[in-house]
Amino acid sequence: MHPLAAIARVFDFIFPPRADEILVRNARYEHLSRLVEPELIETIRPPVVALASFSEPLIRALVREAKYHASTRAQELLGRMLCEYLVELSTDTFETVVLVPMPLSPARMQERGFNQCEVVARYALTRSEVSITLDTSILTRVRDTEHQARLSRAARLRNVVGAFEARRDLDPDTTYLLLDDVVTTGATLAAAAKALRARDAKRILPIALAR
Repeated sequence: MHPLAAIARVFDFIFPPRADEILVRNARYEHLSRLVEPELIETIRPPVVALASFSEPLIRALVREAKYHASTRAQELLGRMLCEYLVELSTDTFETVVLVPMPLSPARMQERGFNQCEVVARYALTRSEVSITLDTSILTRVRDTEHQARLSRAARLRNVVGAFEARRDLDPDTTYLLLDDVVTTGATLAAAAKALRARDAKRILPIALAR
């Protein structure tokens, strides 16, 4: 056995890894790619493109490990998944495209230390040669909110009202890709899209890594 593998086994014995961590550690992109099925969810307004199903154990593990445990491997795999969709998207007739990761509140950012959507977006654009610009300065979260997962649909809608603002006037001819990790009711993405529209954005495509 390789010395590093032996050390890893001892470390795992002393500090048992999480089930999600094991899934991510053993994941291969060939397996992940078979789970990617971009779907336009038209029951949400505005409609959202979701890349994969959160009900899939590997997708769920990747999102959780990327978000709550800063797993570089999970972030890279999700970035590769997003990259392939962006490459496909770039073949469309969009001229100027800007990728806007959903922002965290200052309190949440301080607590977590990173924005998982921004990290995944950076990995995606690093891997590709598409002419898409990442811009983290456009959208800001001006009000901290409760975790959406804890709330009913109606409460989620109320929770994010007025939570976002666009910091400057936007170009109506530019396509803005709003990126979130998971979409359920679409309330958060809808609130963010509304903030962009208030500053003249006309072409907005919300994207979620999972649904």
